[in-house]
Amino acid sequence: MMPPLGQLVQSFFADHLPLQKGLRLGSIRSYRDTMSLFLRFLGEQKRRPIAKLALEDLTLDSALGFLKHLEQKRGNSPRTRNQRRAALNTFFSYLAVRVPDTLAVCQQIAAIPVKRTPLPDTHYLEREEMTALLRSMPRQGRFAVRDRTLVLFLYNTGARAQEVVDLRIEHLDLEAPSKVRLHGKGDKWRLCPLWDETAKHLKQLLAERKPTATGPVFCARRDQPLTRFGVYKIIRRHAAAWDTPGPQPRRVSPHLFRHTAATHLLESGVEVNVIRGWLGHVSLDTTNRYAELMLRAKTEALRNCELGSDTSAGGRHRAVWKDDKSLLHWLSSL
Repeated sequence: MMPPLGQLVQSFFADHLPLQKGLRLGSIRSYRDTMSLFLRFLGEQKRRPIAKLALEDLTLDSALGFLKHLEQKRGNSPRTRNQRRAALNTFFSYLAVRVPDTLAVCQQIAAIPVKRTPLPDTHYLEREEMTALLRSMPRQGRFAVRDRTLVLFLYNTGARAQEVVDLRIEHLDLEAPSKVRLHGKGDKWRLCPLWDETAKHLKQLLAERKPTATGPVFCARRDQPLTRFGVYKIIRRHAAAWDTPGPQPRRVSPHLFRHTAATHLLESGVEVNVIRGWLGHVSLDTTNRYAELMLRAKTEALRNCELGSDTSAGGRHRAVWKDDKSLLHWLSSL
């Protein structure tokens, strides 16, 4: 006998996502939003309450109709549609294991293609901009040390905002060589080195209060841990002046320091696999994207290949194919 749909959905969120996949609360909430939208859509299509939906109602047509509804009725972008599709695939993969009778439908839904979308624009701060930002931050005031340390920590580690929020004093080792343990996506931990300057600021920050080992590193008022929104507000307060307008505007946010850290590490010659471990990327493809941002390296390479007007015969050799008139004639005719 097939288990009821409600029981399977509850098990998916209570056991599979947090315990089997080790997802964080933020990721689970994203799955929750997708499933809520899907079940509501299904209830409207079947004209009955969600509580009366059954496994038989989960079909390929219902999934396709839902994705179409997201774009046409809710105005979601293809990127958001793809994200919802991925969440549905995770649920139906779980369903195929729990209820083998649904395997055929689950395979059909897994075969729904991803819509092609351009890669999102990835911005970062130049080294000069990063230096100017740190110099512009106030040195006096109740939260001056905290805010400066926060910006420096984000730039040093490339940590996500949630990783900063979850950071506890016991995760820090401020004795040389200084390092920090960060709790990232997928319940994974990674070790990240700290600069001497970052360690110095962290020591100064912690010296201002009497923390416990399990207490948060970055606090709001009354020693309450900062929230992700709190981290965002601090960054916007100090870094909004470095926003840039235009067709591809740059808005400085906590995550932009992650891009900045990765790009500056690449510019410094750090090996890509080291950066991957530094930032906690699952796929190397994610790290490789930052190589596309290295405009300076591209410009320098272009200059090295440029032919000057006073190039002598003893300089660079002319490519053989350029002297082949028949080949050039054929190429120009294309």
